[in-house]
Amino acid sequence: MKRDDSLYKAILEDLFDDFLRFFFPNAEQILDFERGFVFLDKELEQLFPSNPDDFSPKYVDKLVKVFTREGVEQWILVHIEVQGSSDTTFRHRMFQYFYRIYDKYQHPITAFAILTDGNRYFKPAYFEQTFLGTTIRYDFNVYKVLEQDEETLSKSDNPFATVILTTLLALKKGKMSEEDLLLLKVDLLKKLIVKGFQREKIVALMGFLKLYVRFVNPKFDVKFDEAINETLNKPKETMGIVEFVLERERRIAENRGIEKGIEKGIEKGIEKGIEKGRAEGIEQGIEGQKIAFVETLLKETEFDDAKIAHLASVSVEVVQKNRRKLKK
Repeated sequence: MKRDDSLYKAILEDLFDDFLRFFFPNAEQILDFERGFVFLDKELEQLFPSNPDDFSPKYVDKLVKVFTREGVEQWILVHIEVQGSSDTTFRHRMFQYFYRIYDKYQHPITAFAILTDGNRYFKPAYFEQTFLGTTIRYDFNVYKVLEQDEETLSKSDNPFATVILTTLLALKKGKMSEEDLLLLKVDLLKKLIVKGFQREKIVALMGFLKLYVRFVNPKFDVKFDEAINETLNKPKETMGIVEFVLERERRIAENRGIEKGIEKGIEKGIEKGIEKGRAEGIEQGIEGQKIAFVETLLKETEFDDAKIAHLASVSVEVVQKNRRKLKK
């Protein structure tokens, strides 16, 4: 069985707000989430050029600028490392990242190491050096996935907990058959849907679950899809949202090239100026898709009006109106 830690780079961008809430319970009291986040991948690459001969990186780095809620404009840098192996140079590299980033930006830095390896004895949390009366110590946040409690993560309402659960599943994979892994992946998918997260985050998490923990035998990838389809087709199960999201994911994957072409066409159209009638038509089409999704949730789930409004990005009044319409 294989796993791909490089997927953390994408999932961290998709769920960065949840990442902050997961590890820092008071994050929203300190940081201004409304100002968004700035991912500094290019800046990080300039500080640490990648080795073109290294096709199997052992870690994933993210550098993100976030804004605080203080009266004067300030910002801090969140440096994240995902470490998938017992690297003896890890402590030094974390310190090296710190002083290079600080030297360039001159702003406060918080560093975070997510350790996804299977060695329970590997847990570096600081770098220290002493020589002739001079001492320096650099402490950073560390999170060892192997030490986490599966039940606690399962109960969490934070989407990032599913990322950690998927990583735990990967760590356990060597102790189970591919049949058991298949069952666990499907079970984790069901739990993901029940949480009622936003559609975009469900899609991102499904992709992470599907690609992060991979089977050795390709036939189990086919069985995984078959098991999902079988689950979706079972009667009297509120899985409409699952079907919606999976179909959307398949459609995106199959028509990726076409969609890119459409996006480019839209961009060119915007530059030249799209006539008002077409713009209104597009807006009406988007609203129609939202209403269709609301109706699907009303028919296939037992979510309350507030949750459906949140998932479909509409007002509660719109949900209530469509609920009354369906009851007639």
